[in-house]
Amino acid sequence: MTDSQAVAEVRRAVRTLLDEYEPASGVLAVAVSGGADSLALAAATAQLAARRGLTLHGLVVDHQLQPGSADVAGRAAKQLRALGFPEVRVLEVDVRGPGGVEAAARRARYAALREALPAPDSLVLLGHTRDDQAETVLLGLGRGSGARSIAGMRRLDPPWARPLLDVPRAVTAAACADLGLDPWQDPHNADPGFARARLRHEVLPLLEDVLQGGVAHALARTAAQLREDADALDAIAAEVRERAGKEGELDVAEMAGEPPAVRRRVLRRWLLDTGVAELTDAHLRAVDALIGEWRGQGGVWLPGGLEVSRAHGRLSARQR
Repeated sequence: MTDSQAVAEVRRAVRTLLDEYEPASGVLAVAVSGGADSLALAAATAQLAARRGLTLHGLVVDHQLQPGSADVAGRAAKQLRALGFPEVRVLEVDVRGPGGVEAAARRARYAALREALPAPDSLVLLGHTRDDQAETVLLGLGRGSGARSIAGMRRLDPPWARPLLDVPRAVTAAACADLGLDPWQDPHNADPGFARARLRHEVLPLLEDVLQGGVAHALARTAAQLREDADALDAIAAEVRERAGKEGELDVAEMAGEPPAVRRRVLRRWLLDTGVAELTDAHLRAVDALIGEWRGQGGVWLPGGLEVSRAHGRLSARQR
């Protein structure tokens, strides 16, 4: 294989991640769509796995959203075998559910990959690049989804690992060309009906032009900074919840003096653990008002028939 600058950069990114976390089982999985990002990732991982004595599994998800999707998946599987992957599986998924096609496909994909995890401690390597991170940050900004969303994707969040988050998309394309790999061009990536596609082809190029370059790198750097801040607040919130949590309820006195950002993190985790599935910012603020703006008001109704109420200095959540 030609050890070009692009190939070396992709390989270095994968090596750095494996130096940080290598499964004790010695089993790794790589999720491959057939596009340039995941193919370049697979090629680099295959070479490093051979040197380290790791067992590789290739996982190809067929979303069945386009005619000929089975052929695309089969082609990706064939390229993985040619790269030396001893175990390759094609995972067919049924894309359905709320939030549009993109959200439904993402849920189905991650569920299938998690179910196919070859060992309990395995990592699934994903081919997200710096450009993907920038698009994720912009989507979070546009939707007003909060700091955690703007913080983007984590580089290492077992079982998921994204070694290429600091690598530009142009590098993975160059690596594939240098290695003689033939990536698939997903037509959805150029379809203006998808928000991410418009960000990729219209918004980010315009921002790069207006701000004279470096936007994707700056957005990725901002995401990393926000993620550090969010992690610190989450750690504080975990300590507060440990003090405030009593028999499934929350002690208001333990939470009242905390900043709203900490209180809402405690409430969010508590409500999710209680079983609230679709928790919005409006729901969270209404529940937080039972602490920070208490005037004897009634309970707050949440999706799934759950009511959060305050009585005797405690918050409780019950099905009604």
